[in-house]
Amino acid sequence: MQDNNVTAETNEKEIDILRLIKAVWTKMWIVVLSAVICGAAFFAYAKGFITPKYSSSVMLYVNNSSFSVGNTNFSISTGQLDAAQRLINTYIVVLKNRTTLEEIIDKAEVDYTYGQLSGMISAQSVNSTEIFQVTVTADNPTEAAKIANVIATVLPERTAEIIDGSSMRIVDTAVVQPARVSPSYDKYLSVGLLVGAAGAILVILIIAILDDVIHSEDYIVTTYDIPILAKIPEFSLNGGSRYGGYYGYGYGYGDSYGYGYGYSSKKANKEDNK
Repeated sequence: MQDNNVTAETNEKEIDILRLIKAVWTKMWIVVLSAVICGAAFFAYAKGFITPKYSSSVMLYVNNSSFSVGNTNFSISTGQLDAAQRLINTYIVVLKNRTTLEEIIDKAEVDYTYGQLSGMISAQSVNSTEIFQVTVTADNPTEAAKIANVIATVLPERTAEIIDGSSMRIVDTAVVQPARVSPSYDKYLSVGLLVGAAGAILVILIIAILDDVIHSEDYIVTTYDIPILAKIPEFSLNGGSRYGGYYGYGYGYGDSYGYGYGYSSKKANKEDNK
């Protein structure tokens, strides 16, 4: 008895899953339409409302056999990559200093606060060597290259004032890069397509789960294991009269105790109400 109950519950879950898949498949045109609309909306938003960003970079070489900051002395050699990284981190701190940023703003003749400029600048070592790259991202590619080249002239002077024995050389100057780095239109389009499709599928599944209408006798037999006693087919009455026609349909089923149950429906056209 217990095994039969387990089997019935298992079958019910399998049938429900198949019914949900069928519900999504029959409404696939809605999923596709929703994906296209959302994808187009995301693409239009990125194209029309997000300001493109452009980047330009300058590369600098740090050459120090020894240097001191305050009362702390450091010494590095070519093979000591950890020490080289620590040296570059010190230079990055100097670069992000308010005084350095304000000097860069003044010489580049740009209208930014030091906080805004700090958010536009990123710096990192190249393959853990003594060469590090400073990248500036701005709304204008020419302005990004201009600020990066000003950094290449200001930073060596600032580090020489703060760090004894510092030496910095320009490896590569910044040039104007006309290609935008953000936003990615393809990315926005892909996200829009995914959001639209997922949203449509979710709505279809919710509607299918909440649907408690009996659509066929197969659903009764497979779900409740109750035999069908009778089925009323579609029919029409007075189909040729001026009153129009109507039809009805229903299902009857019962259990082993002799009880019967039924489900029926009747439809009529507007002529019935006259």
